[in-house]
Amino acid sequence: MREPEDELNKLDSAGLLRSLRKVDSPQGPMVTLESGESLINFSSNDYLGLAASPELQAAFRRNIDEFGVGSGASRLVCGNLTPHTELETRLAKFKGTEAAIAFSSGFATAMGIIPALCGKDDIIILDKLCHASLIDGAKLSGATLRVFPHNDLSKLEQHLQWAEKKIETSGRILVITESVFSMDGDRAPLREIVELKNQYNALLLVDEAHAFGIMGKKGRGLAAELGVDKQVDFQMGTFSKALGLSGGYVCASREFISLFINKARSLIYSTAPSPALAATISNAIQLIAGENGDQLRDKLWRNIRLFSDEAESAIVPVVIGDNEDALQASENLRESGFLIPAIRYPTVPRGTARLRITFSAAHTEEQINALKAILP
Repeated sequence: MREPEDELNKLDSAGLLRSLRKVDSPQGPMVTLESGESLINFSSNDYLGLAASPELQAAFRRNIDEFGVGSGASRLVCGNLTPHTELETRLAKFKGTEAAIAFSSGFATAMGIIPALCGKDDIIILDKLCHASLIDGAKLSGATLRVFPHNDLSKLEQHLQWAEKKIETSGRILVITESVFSMDGDRAPLREIVELKNQYNALLLVDEAHAFGIMGKKGRGLAAELGVDKQVDFQMGTFSKALGLSGGYVCASREFISLFINKARSLIYSTAPSPALAATISNAIQLIAGENGDQLRDKLWRNIRLFSDEAESAIVPVVIGDNEDALQASENLRESGFLIPAIRYPTVPRGTARLRITFSAAHTEEQINALKAILP
């Protein structure tokens, strides 16, 4: 039997060993590590700077006083509390769909809804750079899987043509992509993907995790910005990026949401998220949909443009290639006062280790100019 030390040594020799870094301060553009170092943080997904928002902190305290901290049981037992249903009603209205269902995390969302949608008689076609949660959910489903090279519409159509011939009458073809890809920061060609899924009678799941809150009118996402949101069957996302909180969701038709309530195991067999958290997420949606949200999005995009006119999102990768070189680049930045961890396989493909720079509305021009000055 292999020992854990052997596996850890193998990871270490490949430059893939990881450890947890303790942060002693709230999330923000500046963070303090356990060592006492104060670093400019360009690694967080807190795109609108709401993770430590005084407004949301005050709302969370009020919601704890009103609803308590725990749900007591799963949603289907006795944990389906008023804040959960009110959140889902507000979210569906915000996204312009018939219904929505919230999960404890984005990962739990993918692991619940994809196996609920697809089984051994179905076909799933997904982008090669889809998030691990989407890949794992697809594998767990037992469906036949086909992967197309990143944003390769020609190969996607070939897979759809094959699937259309192979699928039985009662079978489902599900296309999965992200709207903004988490490690490259580029956008999916959603208009074209929608056209193809319609042509070949497929369903489409789009993960809007890195577009929700920062793209489209009022932050409704990239699909809404492009005017194709009504043709996306499943709009998935998280509350842990632009909203600064935690949890995941999917918006869809009432019938599909009912199906998830009955079949998504990560929903059925998990204690419901804190009702105070659910209520605060509702407050955060209200915040980003208002004038304050518009101002934060404007500030975020000014910050992004200050760094790069070519950036497609709040994520800007600097691909280095070698694991050890990426680790050294990250350490050099840390010594200069910046927190930008190295991203390595399996998070990104082998040979593409990188620095993943992310921007927030809370960053100052001085902080961004300082980063520009130190990067090669």
